[in-house]
Amino acid sequence: MLKYNPLHCLPSSEELPDSDDTPVDNELQDLIPGLLKAMLALIWSQRWDWFFGVDMGVYYDPNKPSIVPDGFLSLGIPRFIDEGLRPSYVLWEEQKLPTLVLEVVSQTYRGEYTTKKEMYAQELGILYYVVYNPQRKRKESLEVYKLMNGEYVLIPGNPVWLPEIGLGIGKEKGTYQGITREWLYWFDEQGKRFLTPEERILQSEEQRLESERKQLESERKRLESEEKAQKLAEMLKKLGIDPESLM
Repeated sequence: MLKYNPLHCLPSSEELPDSDDTPVDNELQDLIPGLLKAMLALIWSQRWDWFFGVDMGVYYDPNKPSIVPDGFLSLGIPRFIDEGLRPSYVLWEEQKLPTLVLEVVSQTYRGEYTTKKEMYAQELGILYYVVYNPQRKRKESLEVYKLMNGEYVLIPGNPVWLPEIGLGIGKEKGTYQGITREWLYWFDEQGKRFLTPEERILQSEEQRLESERKQLESERKRLESEEKAQKLAEMLKKLGIDPESLM
């Protein structure tokens, strides 16, 4: 019997486009997933079993075009394969579905609440589907869905804890790259937000300045103490008392 590996008959990630070449019409489609990825690189700096893709083609069927989420998180796979990194995410190579996909709704509606949602649930079976719509005023801008019995069920709250991932995701006003607005962040189980790379740098700088301030204050007190001791010694000498005799 002829033996062959079926994977050899399928295109590899190197042969497939890395995205759909569709330009984003809103800068947030890059900035928001980029921030989440940068935060993960710090939160999970000691872990190498995860991958976060931004605007990367996900190939799930060799006979169909890829889907390109604004962001997606996969667990249980190598963080990187080689120095060339991943040009695309190919399921018949990775053997792991993304655990979470993120879509940022822009001015051009792309079926985030209909066709894409159905595809992620029914064709792929993605566990978590996160939709962020910064243009919403009356409804919640952030919606987190979990796949249950083949359908997505909305999980209320902000942030929303994701036990299979071990992190929470939520929205909060903050500053990133000098832009102050509502952003998406990762949270711990107690609902405390993790710091962004910029915030960690600022925190480190503040700690350094505080340490220097304390050292200067300590030195000032030491000099004041020495000055007072010297003045006291001079006063005792004027009174004919040897300061050394008092020790």
